[in-house]
Amino acid sequence: MIVCGFLEDTLSILDYTEQQMLQSYHHITERSKYIQEFERQKMFLEFFSRTYEKEVGPLSRKIGQFLQGQTNAEGSAILVLDHTAGELYNKQESRDRMDEKRIEVSGSVFEDLIESRSKLNVSNIAKDTKYRYDLQRITDCYVQSMLCVPIVSLTTGTVIAVACVFNKRLQEKRFSSFDEENVQFCCENIAAHVEHTLEWEREMVIKRQQEHLLKVAKNLFTLVVLLSEIMTEARNLTNAERCSLFLWDKERDELVAKVFDGEIPSNGEKGKEPEVRIPITQGIVGHVATTGKMLNIKDAYSHPLFYKGLDEKTGFRTRNILCFPIKDEEEVIGVAQLCNKTNGSCFTKFDEDLTRAFAIYCGVSIFHSLLYKNAKDASHRSRLSSEMMIYHMTVTQAEVDPLVNKSISTTQEINPQFSLFTCAPRIIIPDSTIPACLCMFQDLGMIEKWKIPKEVLVRFLLMVRKGYRNPPYHNWIHAFTVAHFCYLLYKNAKISSRLRDIEMLALLVACLCHDIDHRGTTNSFQVSSGSTLAALYSSKGSVLERHHFAQTMCILNSEGCNIFKNLTGKDFEEVFSLIRDIILATDLAHHLRILQDIKKMAEDGFNSNSKDHHTLLLFLMMTASDLSDQTKNWEGTRRTADLIYTEFFSQGDKEKHMGITPMEMMDRERACIPKLQIDFLDAIALPVYRLLSSLLPETQVVLDTVLSNRRKWQKAQEDGDYVYRPVATADKEVHIAENGNAPS
Repeated sequence: MIVCGFLEDTLSILDYTEQQMLQSYHHITERSKYIQEFERQKMFLEFFSRTYEKEVGPLSRKIGQFLQGQTNAEGSAILVLDHTAGELYNKQESRDRMDEKRIEVSGSVFEDLIESRSKLNVSNIAKDTKYRYDLQRITDCYVQSMLCVPIVSLTTGTVIAVACVFNKRLQEKRFSSFDEENVQFCCENIAAHVEHTLEWEREMVIKRQQEHLLKVAKNLFTLVVLLSEIMTEARNLTNAERCSLFLWDKERDELVAKVFDGEIPSNGEKGKEPEVRIPITQGIVGHVATTGKMLNIKDAYSHPLFYKGLDEKTGFRTRNILCFPIKDEEEVIGVAQLCNKTNGSCFTKFDEDLTRAFAIYCGVSIFHSLLYKNAKDASHRSRLSSEMMIYHMTVTQAEVDPLVNKSISTTQEINPQFSLFTCAPRIIIPDSTIPACLCMFQDLGMIEKWKIPKEVLVRFLLMVRKGYRNPPYHNWIHAFTVAHFCYLLYKNAKISSRLRDIEMLALLVACLCHDIDHRGTTNSFQVSSGSTLAALYSSKGSVLERHHFAQTMCILNSEGCNIFKNLTGKDFEEVFSLIRDIILATDLAHHLRILQDIKKMAEDGFNSNSKDHHTLLLFLMMTASDLSDQTKNWEGTRRTADLIYTEFFSQGDKEKHMGITPMEMMDRERACIPKLQIDFLDAIALPVYRLLSSLLPETQVVLDTVLSNRRKWQKAQEDGDYVYRPVATADKEVHIAENGNAPS
């Protein structure tokens, strides 16, 4: 009994001692944890006290370095969440700038983490191709293990960033639960600072963008802003790689690229701005122009309106597009297109809002620019009109009455061969050109058809004749020969079955007016000499041709000269539009651009129901008429060559005086006229008359004459017996035609 009692007492003592030991152990453990937590908080507080940064980049670097030390990691990254773009980005500092590496959240390793706001602790990532690819896009580390913890906004409860540490240095290669606690604790306590820094950075971005907008607004009132400068501002505001600006040409229903890929378009021709034109119904810019609504396209190649051909030609890869309308009040006047966001995978909602504000400034800028340009154009036109009126004066009633009172001559009275292709109109004396023009209008039935008063037609023809200067070749006699060849086509080639009456009227009038006020020099000379004409028209190209049309309109709008006064509204509008297009088509550069289309029409056969075929045939007939001196007999063609090269050499002399080396055909010291004529026939004239004879078989005799003249030029080159006979004025040219003798 005594022994049993002793054992019981001993066991009780042992139980009590064990309980005391356990209590002591728990107390020591709790104290250790408390001390450990205290040390951790002290360490974090020390870190937070020296972490203050206004910018995301430096703050991210400090947080990352701290977490690396706490978790024994090789690398780190603080990935900021861009909610509008659905992307995570890593800002990394370099010597001269801040780089951004981005990754889309959707489908990435971070998607579930952000949705659930939970931790992610994984090892052996190198085995997972998808994870490895995602991580390589945002960090330069070769990641094997990773611990990621979201940083959650204290105000909204949404994820604003993700803290990541990579590659545990210890042997187990996996981040522990203690590491998770440390990173979690840091993220919870640093969240407010990160959120404030992000907000400050957003405010700075807005401030910089407002400064850009204010700069644009300031420019509006200090100078006329260049369109290229406007688009440079737009590109900088949205961090776009390229930008383009298209203005809406309402007359042609086309969008014209005034700034393309950030620069004014240039095709290499000095002083000439080519027109990059897009139909208003085509592509992304056309859709935005017609609907007036912005398009933000994240993947250009998957969009049905995107045209891939331009990328294939230029080698540029378009990834994403932000295309927005530019309006003058409610009316769309243009479209701006930004390509490839440089600091993101696509343009964001913020970019959309910004460009809407910018479009208002842009619209005002363009309006002011166009207003200023129109004022300058008006000034140039005024100078040109004054110059023309001083030079030519006006048509007096005394000049009109004799022609009105006299009956219109018949073709036989003018010349027995007047209606034949063999007729050489340069043999007609100057005083007979106006009666001959009246004869052509009468013989074609145009006076009766369009109810043209005889006095109005006479005054119009006299004004047109006075509108021409007297350079050796591009004078009134040339205009008359061009109109006469057009008349011959009407009489001999059954044109009435192919063209409408209004088109025939427009073509004949365009032939008479196509070179009004020609200065005896080329478009390129106008530009290089800095003439008033170039200042007015060079931005649109075809300097002289646009001036000829403008002067035609001046004459038609002069009192008593409107031969279209009795046309109906629809015909009245159409005839002016046709005359403009036909005169502009006399620019050989325009002819060469449409040559393949004309060849295609000749191969397929003329379709009288096709509007395009009508237009192409009109242009071809205009060019054939303009070159018709090549279709006359050898003596006439040879005399015409003297006139042409007298004019060319005069320009060459002026260019030499300006310090410009003239082209061979303009240089009297280098030019071999027979060779130049053969080259011209082969390159320009013969293709025209071959196409003409293909479409109008009745003109085969014209082609035969041109081929005959080519053989004679070839013989002249081989024999070396061609003698150039310079001609000073158009009056002397007429003298040659009448007497058949050249001045010495």
